[in-house]
Amino acid sequence: LLLSITISISCALFSCLLVLKGWSLLGDATSHAVLPGIALAYLIKLPIIFGAFIAALFCTLLSSFIKNNSRLKEDSILGVVFSGMFALGIIMVSQIESDLHLMHLLFGNILGISKSGFNISIIICAINSALFIIKRKDFTLYCFDPIQSHTINIPIKGSYFLLLTSLCLTIVASVKSSGVILVTAMLILPGAASFLLSRSISKMFIIASCIALVCSYIGLTLSYHIDAQSAACIVLSQSTVFLICFLFKKIKEAKLYNS
Repeated sequence: LLLSITISISCALFSCLLVLKGWSLLGDATSHAVLPGIALAYLIKLPIIFGAFIAALFCTLLSSFIKNNSRLKEDSILGVVFSGMFALGIIMVSQIESDLHLMHLLFGNILGISKSGFNISIIICAINSALFIIKRKDFTLYCFDPIQSHTINIPIKGSYFLLLTSLCLTIVASVKSSGVILVTAMLILPGAASFLLSRSISKMFIIASCIALVCSYIGLTLSYHIDAQSAACIVLSQSTVFLICFLFKKIKEAKLYNS
């Protein structure tokens, strides 16, 4: 429960900026791109979390390089990069004789995580969340108006790299427990739901964090009673909350229109 809450809140904070900036596919691409890094780290006897981070960072930097040197739009670039790295990762994991289970990498196993994995994930997510809270104004200004950010001497490239690095670390810390596929949803759903309910960025951060916290508890409780995959139940809870927020927003708009 502690791990799921810490991971969910860390993902929720970044999801707000990803939704506002239109970078939802970036989180998807980065989470899928860690597979070849995990396989390579296992082959050369390095910590898996180190390989995953290098692969995630490589994916984001490669996407940025292609964007700056081609006419392709960002969504097309991310689709090309993440699909290629994801396919490479699946081939590598399936060909390597190891105890790496592809289903656990794709969907996570939060109830079977080791003590060392638990400690590493908690520390990374806690540091990332603290860093995000400290730098939230710089990140927000960079996402909304990078020119203004440069004008007041906030380095654009520095903010971009720090944001991407923090995002990569959050994804890497979440992959082993939540899985490659489900962590993508955690990086989108809380921000999307809070966007429907709030008119200011500060409230959006708070609402997204509360949604993540409540859904972590509900999802784990549900998974226990129906004997289902824990991370999937957490994501299902977040999806349900998003649907409720959407219906609430539409009903409220209809009432205002009729009045």
